[in-house]
Amino acid sequence: MRQWEISPLDGRYRAQLSELPRYFSEFALMEARCNVELAYLEALDRTALFPPLSGEERKRIQAARSGFSEADFERIVAIEREIDHDVKACEIYLRERLALSQPNMIHFGLTSDDVNNLAYGVLLTRFRDEQQLPLLRSLIERLVACAQRWRAFVFPARTHGQPASPTTLGKELSVFVSRLVRQARQLELHRFRGKLAGATGTHAAAVYAFPEHDWLGFSEQFVTSLDLAPNPCTTQIEDHDTLAEYFAIVARINSIVCDFDRDMWEYLSRGDLRQTGAAEEVGSSTMPHKVNPIRFENSEGNVAISNALLYALADKLTQSRMQRDLSDTTVKRSIGVALAHSQLAVGQAARGLARIEADEAALRAKVDALPEVLAEGYQTLLRAAGANDPYELLRRNTKGVPVTRERLHALIDRLELPPSVAERLRGLRPSEYVGLAVAICDRVLADAASWLAG
Repeated sequence: MRQWEISPLDGRYRAQLSELPRYFSEFALMEARCNVELAYLEALDRTALFPPLSGEERKRIQAARSGFSEADFERIVAIEREIDHDVKACEIYLRERLALSQPNMIHFGLTSDDVNNLAYGVLLTRFRDEQQLPLLRSLIERLVACAQRWRAFVFPARTHGQPASPTTLGKELSVFVSRLVRQARQLELHRFRGKLAGATGTHAAAVYAFPEHDWLGFSEQFVTSLDLAPNPCTTQIEDHDTLAEYFAIVARINSIVCDFDRDMWEYLSRGDLRQTGAAEEVGSSTMPHKVNPIRFENSEGNVAISNALLYALADKLTQSRMQRDLSDTTVKRSIGVALAHSQLAVGQAARGLARIEADEAALRAKVDALPEVLAEGYQTLLRAAGANDPYELLRRNTKGVPVTRERLHALIDRLELPPSVAERLRGLRPSEYVGLAVAICDRVLADAASWLAG
């Protein structure tokens, strides 16, 4: 019922996150556990250590793998209420459903975390590939389109909040394209590690039952079959280091998105950019004129929550007392919360960018109204021409005083400069002083296009 919604993820933002229960709900986790158990059962059958499964038994296993239902989940929950152990409840349920002639094959030689860590690895891999990367890709594509459209729009730059050497809007957006593509590549290549080695990571039970079998090779092959990287040396639990590495990548993506959000907020507040408003949208309950940068603000807020959780998860999950304690199990149930807030942040940033407009003529006029930003170019050309301490000369004539082109030209007149140098200085306008901004933008966009096409 709606009144039982505690988290905004299940309430206000439910529609935006409608796909995420497939990866982070209790239902999804139990389904993944069952599928790990079933895949393990099939792999165990191929070892010929037990009498072979019959054709009917194999059919029942396949049906269980392809058809996990709400009724199946509720049956496991009912069993768990009686025995107070979720993975054992999964095993008992599978014994009931499969009705094998050799039911001891189910969960043979395993400990709970053999099932749990592999289930989480499978779910997170699927989430990364099916939801996280596509959404990040959509933000990058939108940034690329805007950077391409505005590649040569001269843009006012600020360092320490003060007017600085101009840039182009395309180049500034390309900074975020470059940063996000680098992290996207790392995210794409990341592999979660998986453990399948029994109660304290020694394969002791399986080896004791079948001492001649290659359990190390079997474990490695099985974990690899789940698209995970085998972790052969663990305690009872997988060490979660690759979870922490993954959280670090996601946190960096979040932080880059937040940096983008804040820059866009500043550009809008200064009037460098403007955003369109929907016809019926209300920006204030009392000020009718307002079009607020709410999507960037919403994104920034979700980054704060996501990163706080990701840092906490990375810290907690890489620690476990001795060979095992259970404090990680409740913590891991918040992984989906952290990643859901990240998805909201990325999605809102993309939605905010979709409503941004830039006026090339207005930007050029704004930049040309700041002749003081030419001080860098002037003193650097004067250095090249051999003038005496041109930096100090420009500092005395531009720092803390109103600067006009006439004041700069008067300074040129007082210097004994070669005519060609004086002519270059007189002809320089702030809107032309953008260096290789367009070429840098084009290079970044070409690299991004290569990743997007890959």
